[in-house]
Formats: sequence, structure tokens, C-alpha cells
Amino acid sequence: MSNFFLPYLKSHFHGTCNGSGEQLLICLHGFGESAAHFSPLTEGLGDQFTIIALDMPLHGKTDWQENRVFEKDDLVAVVMRVLHRYEKERFSLLGYSMGGRLALCLVEKMPTRIDHLIMLAADGLKNNPWHMFVTQTGIGNKLFKYNTFHPQLFFTLLHLWRRLGLLNQSIYKFALHRMDQPEKRELVYNVWTIMRKMMPDKKRCKQLLSGYHVLTLLVFGKYDRVIPPILGTRFADGSFPCKMIVLEKGHQLISTELGFIIKKNL
Repeated sequence: MSNFFLPYLKSHFHGTCNGSGEQLLICLHGFGESAAHFSPLTEGLGDQFTIIALDMPLHGKTDWQENRVFEKDDLVAVVMRVLHRYEKERFSLLGYSMGGRLALCLVEKMPTRIDHLIMLAADGLKNNPWHMFVTQTGIGNKLFKYNTFHPQLFFTLLHLWRRLGLLNQSIYKFALHRMDQPEKRELVYNVWTIMRKMMPDKKRCKQLLSGYHVLTLLVFGKYDRVIPPILGTRFADGSFPCKMIVLEKGHQLISTELGFIIKKNL
């Protein structure tokens, strides 16, 4: 694995490069993760793809210094720098969890350059009401910020909703894990806020995937209660070329085996 940095305005984006294949595969990671999480895919995909993974703002070694939110055009500009660096006109795209939402934003902006779209337990296939409230409204964002530094009410409601059966055990544990320490809560607030403009138009994405014949592969974990397979079933409505796979896993999907599964199904 090799590392590189791409200058962008006042910022620097960190990326990793694995594999030596002729095609380019750009990977976007999940919340709290980094480019390094994609290295297990190299064994299965490295002969077909040069695998480029990017650290998003507030993640890994990327240094975001723009003092504003991260927007779709920023992501496009960074990807264009990757294409220039590797002398490519086209690429395939892989998004895991949060990275799935960012991948759909790229589909909106540059569908003519995308060969394959691979979505792993992808966020963005359904608008979460809580996420929409705290990122897309002023009052919601203020409440979110208050909760970040004064979480007592949040934990009280979380435990109450669990006892009343309004939250399943997986989502309860997921929320508790993400919010049980001050630095974790602050990261959630900062990332959700800085990424608030990264909201793809799913209907438009499907039209573009169809119009440009972008083969899409959706991969889910059978036991994933955070982003369940039913979201993929609803998204893959037959209007665009799409294949869906459900693995005997939870939300964590990336492994050496997955690289071979993706290769077999592209």
C-alpha cells in the first residue's frame, strides 16, 4: 500500500493506493473509518483495479481547512485530481456505509465517467428522519449541538425507547457506542454537520444509472439492523442495471473474501 496527498484549495486530502489493475476503483469509507479499511479488498480486486481510497474531511489524515461545509463540488474536484494523477478518464466507484451516500452524490455529478457502482451497506438509500432534522434544519442542528455537550436527556430517552421496544438491540448498541464519550459525540456532530450538503437525489441517481448503463452492485449484511437489506430491495426497483447480494454478516462487510465476491459479480 502506498500513501499520497492531494492539495485542494487550503486543504490536503490523504489517500491510499493498492493493486495494479488497469481500471481505477475509487473507494469512500464509512463514518469514523479511513482509507486503510479497504486494503483487504486488494487480494481479490488488485489485479483488475488500481484501488484508490480517500480519507474524507475529519477522518484519517485528510486536513480540511476550508472553514465551511464539504459540498458535492468539492468531492468532484478531489476525484478529478485523482483521475489526473493516474491519467484516467473513467473510474469505478465503491462506497461503504456513509461512503455510499457520498458515492450517490458523485453519481449525480459525474455519471458519464463511472463504469461500475458498488454500494456496501450504503447510507443514503433512505432519509433518516432524525438525521434530516438535525442536519437540514437550524433548530435541529442547535438541539444536536446542545445534546453533544449535555447528553443526559439523550441517554434517558435512548434507554426509555429501548425498554418500550421502540429501538431494536442493534440500533440501541450502535447509538450508545457512537455517543458514550464526549469526543465521540463531538465527532458525530462535526461530521454530520460538515457533510450536511451531501444529500443525493435518489430518484435522479436511478435515472442516471439507467441512462448511462452503470452496472450497480448492492451488498448488504443479512443481520445488519442499522442499514438492513430491505433498503436495497426498495432501491433496486428494476429501473437500472443492478444486482444485489446479501451476505451472512452484520454491518461490517469489508474483508478479503468480499473482494473476490465483488469480482465475481461485476
